[in-house]
Amino acid sequence: MTTPVRTIRIRGFRSALDITLTPGPLTALVGEAGSGKSNLLFAIWKLLDPGAPPLEAPDTTIGSVGPIRLEADLARGRSISLAAHPEGAREERTGTPPDVLFLPAAERGAGLVPAGAVTSDEIRAALADSPSPALALMLLIEGWLHSKRRGLFLMVEEPELFLRPHAQRALYRLLREFATQGNQVVYSTHAATFLNVARLNELALVDRAPSGETTVRRPEPLPETEVFRALNEFDAERSELLLARAALLVEGRTEKLVFPFFFRALGYDADLEGISIIECGGKPNIPVIAQICNLTRIPYLVIHDRDAAPGRRPIASERAVNEAIAQVAGRERTIELARDFEWVAHLHGHRHKPERAMNWFAVNRSAVEIPKQLGDAVERVVSLARQRSVT
Repeated sequence: MTTPVRTIRIRGFRSALDITLTPGPLTALVGEAGSGKSNLLFAIWKLLDPGAPPLEAPDTTIGSVGPIRLEADLARGRSISLAAHPEGAREERTGTPPDVLFLPAAERGAGLVPAGAVTSDEIRAALADSPSPALALMLLIEGWLHSKRRGLFLMVEEPELFLRPHAQRALYRLLREFATQGNQVVYSTHAATFLNVARLNELALVDRAPSGETTVRRPEPLPETEVFRALNEFDAERSELLLARAALLVEGRTEKLVFPFFFRALGYDADLEGISIIECGGKPNIPVIAQICNLTRIPYLVIHDRDAAPGRRPIASERAVNEAIAQVAGRERTIELARDFEWVAHLHGHRHKPERAMNWFAVNRSAVEIPKQLGDAVERVVSLARQRSVT
């Protein structure tokens, strides 16, 4: 189905020095605070909505002497543009924009702001039928779905605001359905609920270069052979991976419960470092999750059982899985534990492993007591996260 906007070009607007974005029916802007997601949304809003506040000198890229220039290629071969020189308020517009609605985060606590083709009557009706502006957005979209509305370009800054996880999931489904009805949805988010690892091509990964310039990259989609597996294995907790500065991929619950104690014993907090400890649900799932990290360029480290004692070869099936992990992740990002995690961590026995591990390491363990391979894993993934946080 045809989407209202095919390509957007942003030149010289705030941190967006030179960016081309090709939005699909649904596009999620993902990046850390300060990366420039809001700047992209505001630039698109100013281009598409003649009623938006005019461009001003503070909107120019720092150090830029040229004009701000915003352009878009639309459906049916049409185009629009907006140009403004940093020293003057005069704007030059060409073309007729599509219907647009932008809902910035700063306005969401008090109400929905009507703009473009969305009338005050629609807003008032949704607010009257809802106990909160956040839920009113859901009612508004439900009404559009019922009326078969098409051709609207909807932008939402942080749609998760003021919503419980259950309502977030419901809103995400509504946005997806609305996009498939001949509309277009672009939003920024810090919530894993609004991200889908099976649809990586819907993500726009926003970052800030050392120069201060915002960059945008669209990852390649997962191979079709891996899509079902990703959908089956990824819940909101694992989808947090897409919001991490770095990730530590582990096999199961025991490692996920214990590694936070290792971080703290070494003087780190994984959450404050932006590190996600991803429990992969078993060693055979590690390759597909590592592949997602590769496609999204999220720094990561894999730690998994060799499933063989030191000096012995694993059985053929375990050897095949170990090789598959090394092939996807690379041996430089892989730590094999011989015989297994429990052996290295001195957790003997096979019953109630997560419970025993948590009870054992909940006692204040000193850094000296942490096995070297496990301590090395912590240090390496912290280094990866800190390198990313300054680039």
